[in-house]
Amino acid sequence: MENNLAVLIDGDNIPSAYVKEMMEEIAKYGNPTIKRIYGDWTKPQLIKWKNVLLENAINPMQQYGYTTGKNATDSAMIIDAMDILYSQKVQGFCLVSSDSDFTRLATRLREAAMKVIGIGEKKTPRPFIVACDKFIYIEILKDVFKEQETEVVKGKPAKKDNLDKITPKVIKLIASTISDVADEDGWAFLGDVGGLLQKKQPNFDSRNYGFQKLTPMISSIDKFEVESRENQVGRFKLIYVRNKTDK
Repeated sequence: MENNLAVLIDGDNIPSAYVKEMMEEIAKYGNPTIKRIYGDWTKPQLIKWKNVLLENAINPMQQYGYTTGKNATDSAMIIDAMDILYSQKVQGFCLVSSDSDFTRLATRLREAAMKVIGIGEKKTPRPFIVACDKFIYIEILKDVFKEQETEVVKGKPAKKDNLDKITPKVIKLIASTISDVADEDGWAFLGDVGGLLQKKQPNFDSRNYGFQKLTPMISSIDKFEVESRENQVGRFKLIYVRNKTDK
């Protein structure tokens, strides 16, 4: 059964240009039954959102700024999130913002056994990122869809200036994760590796480095071996990886 998700968007903090890619990404993780965006719709800077709300069935929530220097939008989102939590109508939340003010909310929702997916810009403070089960950089979603439109060869890294580099620190993270779930021969099922990487680092995503999937990313690093095995149950082959040993 597919999980129902509540999608809560901080309209003051996310550009409207990303809404199509964002909603298609969210659909991978569940059924977005509640979709709300918060902001003061009397402000001219939010006018671009009005054109995409109907197309994506997102419900605008009006929130006036009652006092200077206070973010009423954040408070409205947090109150609604708790109301939705207690209604027991969803199994997860998607919090769309680059604001660290939602760190405590993400933590509280996870304490209630909710799956929490964060989406925001790369400027998002780390406390909010690590408070989520998974965090997705919205800039990468835009790059991925541009790749698909220009028919980039599958498995090849995109040549984008804003991609992260595969540093020794990243390689060490992957290597240690493989060791954590490997069998006696050092081989680890890639699905287990990917799952543990996500738990260790919620914003880990092969797309951040220009790869659509984890398999081509690991294959591009000469520190790892990749092996494809027949699947006795389904038609898809199973991918296993292990750390190369120095000879």
